[in-house]
Amino acid sequence: MQFKDIEGQQVLANKLTEIIDSGRISHAQLFLGPTASGSLALALAYAQYLCCQQRGEGLHDSCGVCPSCRKYAALEHPDLHLVFPTTTTATVTSKPCSDDFQEEFRTFLNEHGQCGTEDEWYEFLGVENKQGQIRELDADNIIRTMGLKSYEGGYKVVVVWMAERMNLSAANTLLKTLEEPEGKTLLLLVAESRDRMLPTILSRVQQVVVPDLGVGMTAGRREEFAAMFVSWMRLLFKLNMQPLSAWVDKTAAAGRETQKQFLQYAQEALRACFLQTAAGIRLTRELEFGDPKFDQSFPNLITPHNIEAMCEALNEAQYAISRNAYDKITFMQLSFKMSRYLRRAAGNANRWRSNS
Repeated sequence: MQFKDIEGQQVLANKLTEIIDSGRISHAQLFLGPTASGSLALALAYAQYLCCQQRGEGLHDSCGVCPSCRKYAALEHPDLHLVFPTTTTATVTSKPCSDDFQEEFRTFLNEHGQCGTEDEWYEFLGVENKQGQIRELDADNIIRTMGLKSYEGGYKVVVVWMAERMNLSAANTLLKTLEEPEGKTLLLLVAESRDRMLPTILSRVQQVVVPDLGVGMTAGRREEFAAMFVSWMRLLFKLNMQPLSAWVDKTAAAGRETQKQFLQYAQEALRACFLQTAAGIRLTRELEFGDPKFDQSFPNLITPHNIEAMCEALNEAQYAISRNAYDKITFMQLSFKMSRYLRRAAGNANRWRSNS
């Protein structure tokens, strides 16, 4: 991957090449931002630039044609090592680790332009209902890899994608390596959520913040979530248990990554509704629900009296799902909370508007 192939991140790409040109290379770095906005692609382009055999100072990109660049482009450089979340599958039934899925992961990256999401990775593996992890065995393999001699005499590079998926044992195992690295080794962590990283990890890495380009969710997925959201909100307002239970069952069957994305979408939608109610800022096209009656009436129910509590409830549910909580119970409990906040808002909205 060359920097020129990553859309919308040229300013950051120029800064990264200038760091390498100046020789100020930190042995452990965290690329923090959405994969869909290029965080993983930037980390791989950074490694390719560092190992390029014909790079020219000030050109802000690798040559793309030297043997090292060609191997990096194919993700087959012997000194490039990829670590990522894994889970059991039909072929790997116990103790999964990144080494078991190297061929699949390279294929996945190539098919998605190195910008595929975690949800798409699990879908690629056929395990949409499971949550992947980076385990202690992966951390042991990283330490072993970084202790070996470089195959081609340059830098050994380990790229850890979705580093927030490291469990506690894996993260603790890596701490000493982060403090006392081997010579000419580079550990590039790539994460989307700083809050889910251990403070002891964050304190030992140089952070590179990747701007969010707002491309993490396709238009088709937003339309799907909009329909789910409209249906859910109407059920919550009426609190009819039979159809609500059916909605919960259907959502639980969608898989954890889809559930987390939907909860994130719901938070964005509520904040947009509140901005429309409080400041007259109309919903953007991306957050319109596709139901003119709902678009017109629902934002009036999101007021200063409930916006904070509703977003907090959604955030707590998203965290619970990420921790493998029972999804049906989580969504039913969330539904009761959200219903209470919405039904109260019917009276509070009128009171707030009359006082503003």
